[in-house]
Amino acid sequence: MSEESVTLDLLKRKMDEFAKERDWEKFHSPRNLLLAMVGEVGELSEIFQWKGEVHKGLPDWKEEEKVHLGEELSDVLLYLIRLSDICGIDLGKAALRKMELNALKYPIKGCSSNVSNTSTAD
Repeated sequence: MSEESVTLDLLKRKMDEFAKERDWEKFHSPRNLLLAMVGEVGELSEIFQWKGEVHKGLPDWKEEEKVHLGEELSDVLLYLIRLSDICGIDLGKAALRKMELNALKYPIKGCSSNVSNTSTAD
């Protein structure tokens, strides 16, 4: 593997090259990419399905379980990046904008120590 810094733009370029090399662009409509990503989210969910509460850092997990988790997380990320590219959305800028909107919606002053009722995906 390369020592190259990983950015959203690098992943976007690599996904575009990957699809072009295989002549898969014709299949990469927003709908198809979204449905593929949802399928990958399902596979990611299966990893956690019967584990109960999982502690930060996954201290009780075997190395092969962590590798599998990384693969499924990567599948979701790569489909999300490809979907945003096909839709013409700059995902990095959109994410920063969303964080700014969340900061306005959930100001520090109004936060309590109980964060169970907050979400960044509103």
